[in-house]
Amino acid sequence: MKLQLALDLVNIPEAIAVVEEVQSYIDIVEIGTPVVINEGLHAVKAIKDAFPSLQVLADLKIMDAGAYEVLKASEAGADIITVLGATDDSTIKGAVEEARKHGKQILVDMINIRNLEQRAREVDALGVDYICVHTGYDLQAAGENSFEQLRVIKSVVKQAKTAIAGGIKLATLPEVIAASPDLVIVGGGITGHANKAEAAAQMKQLIAAR
Repeated sequence: MKLQLALDLVNIPEAIAVVEEVQSYIDIVEIGTPVVINEGLHAVKAIKDAFPSLQVLADLKIMDAGAYEVLKASEAGADIITVLGATDDSTIKGAVEEARKHGKQILVDMINIRNLEQRAREVDALGVDYICVHTGYDLQAAGENSFEQLRVIKSVVKQAKTAIAGGIKLATLPEVIAASPDLVIVGGGITGHANKAEAAAQMKQLIAAR
């Protein structure tokens, strides 16, 4: 089980500063969609150059032109690139094929998928590396989480690894760990703490002790 740090509301210097604090306790750094919008793929390259031992995920949430966008993210140094589960199968296939050419991985984000069980089966058959359940910011504000969705995809996914994102904090991490995802994605649960290293260390310890 890996721990991914999601960076969403930072610029490149702030991102580097945060990762410097917690790099010993995380496996993957996510350059979140807001950072990509504000900074471009330069942010991916900057983090990969600064922390070559960490995997970097570019949260592009690809919805079209899968192969091209995966190519560009790969050139910037991304190890993992996200595609939306709501897109067409051909876009996911194109993304997977391009990722394979460059030794990269594809994570499919299932945010706002209505028939989660059916779509998870379909996406799994397309050869993606990760399938991620994700409660977005707006639904988190309404009190929702992804824990039950994780159980659903765990019951049907046969090939891909599973991931969970959205509102995970130290208090809720044991429930997440009990559902056995392969990847736990945490944003504010680490970045919102005054002592980010301590928060990340406690999370890593819980994951290691499972």
